[in-house]
Formats: sequence, C-alpha cells, structure tokens
Amino acid sequence: MRIKFQQLPEQNLKPLFEDSNTLGFCKYFTDYMFTMNYTEEDGWHSPTIKPFTSFEVAPSSLVLHYAQEIFEGLKAFKGVDGKIRLFRPDMNAKRFNRSAERLCMPNFLENDFLESIHALVYTEQRWIPSNKGTALYIRPFMFATDETLGVRASSAYTYCLILSPVGPYYQEGFNPVSLFVSSDFTRAGKGGLGEAKTGANYAASLLAGKMARQQGCAQVLWLDGAEHRFIEEVGAMNIFFVFDEKTLVTPVLNGSILPGVTRDSVLKLGESLGYKVVERQISIDEVIGGITTGSITEVFGTGTAASISPVGSLKYLDADYIVNSRKVGPVSQNLYDNLLKIQYGEIPEPFPGWTVELEGPEDKALSI
Repeated sequence: MRIKFQQLPEQNLKPLFEDSNTLGFCKYFTDYMFTMNYTEEDGWHSPTIKPFTSFEVAPSSLVLHYAQEIFEGLKAFKGVDGKIRLFRPDMNAKRFNRSAERLCMPNFLENDFLESIHALVYTEQRWIPSNKGTALYIRPFMFATDETLGVRASSAYTYCLILSPVGPYYQEGFNPVSLFVSSDFTRAGKGGLGEAKTGANYAASLLAGKMARQQGCAQVLWLDGAEHRFIEEVGAMNIFFVFDEKTLVTPVLNGSILPGVTRDSVLKLGESLGYKVVERQISIDEVIGGITTGSITEVFGTGTAASISPVGSLKYLDADYIVNSRKVGPVSQNLYDNLLKIQYGEIPEPFPGWTVELEGPEDKALSI
C-alpha cells in the first residue's frame, strides 16, 4: 500500500501516561489512526494514517440503523529485549474476513490488514508500555456508510484502526472473578451472529451484564439459546474448565460461539505442556456438579483483552458455587505465565508464527 501520512506538529502530540499501573483498559488513545475506504466502483482505496479524530457520519448512515459493522482486537507487546511483538495477527485477519462475509461486507485483503497494523503501531510505538501485563491494544473495525433507510447491505464502507495503551481488562487483574450464569437471556443462537465479531452480539449482552454487576459479578456466563442447558462463553471471553488438575475442557465451537485466538492458543499450549485438552458440550448441571464434588478444580476465561482470567465463583439460580476457594489454581497460573512469556519474548515461541516482530518502513516500502 502507498499510505498517506498526515503528520501532526510535535507540539500537538498528546502527553504519555505517567504511570502504566493506572492505565486500565482503553481509557487513553494514541495520536493517530489508520483509515481506508471502499466503494463498489473503486474497491479499497485511500489508505491514510492521520490524527485521531471523530468521523462525520450522516444521520441516515446505514450502520446507525442496521448495525452492519465488525471489529477485531489484538495486542502489541514490548518484550524484555526491547522488541515489539504481535501475537498471531494472521488469525485476526482471517476472522475479520469471516465476520465480514457473515455480515455481507467486502473482503479486506489479509496483507492489507496486517500492513495497516504494522504501519500504525510502528508510527505509535512510543505509546507501548513496557511493564509486564501491559500492552498496546489494537482495534481494527469496519462499518457501512451508505446513506439509506432501506434494509440492505451497504455499497460503501470505512475501515479504521485505533490504538490504546492498556493494563488489565478486569479491575481484579489476574485474580479470580465472579460470573453470573444467565438462565433467562440468550446471547446468540445457531445460524445467528454468535461466531462473528460484531457489535450486535455485545449489544445483546448488555442487559444481562448489567444484572450481573448488580449481583456483584464481573461478567455473564451464557448458556445455549435452544435449551439454556449447555455452556457457551462469557461476555468477553471463552471459558475453560479444569478437571482433576489435568484435563482442560472447553465448549466445542458450534456456530454460536466466537472462535477466540486465545482459546485456540490455550488448547495448543495446554497440550504442549502435558495437559489433556477436550472440546465438547458441557452442561451447566455437569459444571455445578463438578464444582460441588471437587472434580472441577479450576475455571478460567480466555480472550485477547483479558488474556487468562481465573474464575472464583459462579452465581446460578441464586446460589454461589465457589471454585478452588476463590484462589488462582496451578493450571491457570501455568498457562498464564507461559502465554505471557511467549508474548513478551521471554521464551521461544512453541509454534512457528505465534509471535511476529514489528516491521517498519525500513522493512517495507511504506510511504509514511
């Protein structure tokens, strides 16, 4: 791509955060963003890195009325050796296009997706925190821009990429969180949008999420839409159950569960560390029974934002089921430690291509 760069005067750059321990999640945004536009006549065009600013959107823009939009989330890590690494960005590129296909949106070339990330992160690398557990969060997204109130797919789109230095997703950090099991609401059903990364899925979770917080819980654990019996995922994470400290069980992808990058990574990493990994249906009754009898020794969530998040309790039908005395378990800790060591370059990647070093203009012919 020939990327146009609209440079800010140095005196207009934002001051950096003073303490990376107070970053929180996506409270600050960097100076620049990447944009690219699509029309049926010209395809994708006008790649630009420009100052972070608001969009001018017409009140009749299709995305405002029919929610035709998708997004991704990944991170850049500053390693102990000073190198900046991305974690499995090719998986995000592929999932972005699967989501686009599901929402009748145009394909975005994987190379362009990856190049836009490298170019913007390289431009904004001063924002990448270096403390363990911090990173630069990367949010690519695409939305429809046709001005119409007719229900149809748009013929024009905007792709955008923004960045935010972040700390832990949950206030608890790497400490057990509580989950509220929703027996009334449904996040997604087979044949719906559950496996696409689109805002509609998250909008559907907001009311139950509010109820979860009122119950003192961090997130909702969703059951299947057909029977409200089988575990699916958490609002911002996939979910794993540890049986007898040696077997990792996670719900099988069934068309209504998001295929998480961290989920896939934990399955592969867990097996390489000697755990048995199983993808299958697991019912809420089996989970509650396993916690009660002690055969389920740990529960944890996985996601780009949260990395690995231990679960200390499930609230289901007005009862609290405590997991591992609300303590971080050895399996969660082992997986978390190894995953972070890979992402920060402390140990070699266990599989080729898991970490990708940042490439700048000296590595690619970028006009920035």
